[in-house]
Amino acid sequence: MLKISNLSVFIDKKKVLDRINYNFEENKVYCIMGPNGSGKSTLAAVIMGHPAYSLGKSSRIEFEGKNITDIATYKRANKGIFLTFQTPMSLSGVNIFQLARFAKNNKLDPRLARQKIVSDASKLKINEELLSRSLNDNFSGGEKKKMEVLQASMLNPKFIIFDEIDTGVDVDSMRTIAKFIDNTLNKKGKTIVLITHYNRILRFLKPDRVLILVSGRLVKIGDHKLAERIEKEGYDKINSNVKIQNSKKISKN
Repeated sequence: MLKISNLSVFIDKKKVLDRINYNFEENKVYCIMGPNGSGKSTLAAVIMGHPAYSLGKSSRIEFEGKNITDIATYKRANKGIFLTFQTPMSLSGVNIFQLARFAKNNKLDPRLARQKIVSDASKLKINEELLSRSLNDNFSGGEKKKMEVLQASMLNPKFIIFDEIDTGVDVDSMRTIAKFIDNTLNKKGKTIVLITHYNRILRFLKPDRVLILVSGRLVKIGDHKLAERIEKEGYDKINSNVKIQNSKKISKN
């Protein structure tokens, strides 16, 4: 589905991701974890084509077998890549129904689009009154996160990145969000990536693979049990191993 090759990323000449290689396969759920500042959100932003970052000369991103390394963010979105915001922004004067039609260039049938949005909102336990209000205007943190998930369902992308979708969400809402992702979004032909600091949401939605980033490097890959181990042990052991590896490299040079 989406392949990253030799991905090194810079911001203001500072390297923030270092030679990451990974192939996100179709029909799987992934989780990316790591300490604060490890590069998780940076990786998501780069996949989406954020212009603030520059890539190393040999870096390459492929989506469905085609090189998308240099194409604009909106073109990636049109191809089927979707990224939620850690802190969803408010859109004054624009409700979710209007956003849906705009995002799809007015190609959606208004009646069918409304029916789907209302149906999905009900599954997410979103108060129907919020659907007619300006998007995220005076919404709670949990309501904003649910609206992000609703937008993902509405746009029907192929590759979905949820960046900290569980942050600021109570346990009942988190269970609702996880159930919706698993039952409604996790379908054939899609890939879902969860970026999180905690194992909480993974108790309700088990990933096929867990990726650990430390200091901008992909240092460990495992199944859902790896996330459970991280929750119990923290990142100290992994950090220590990374430091030892770096020391060995320096001594060789």
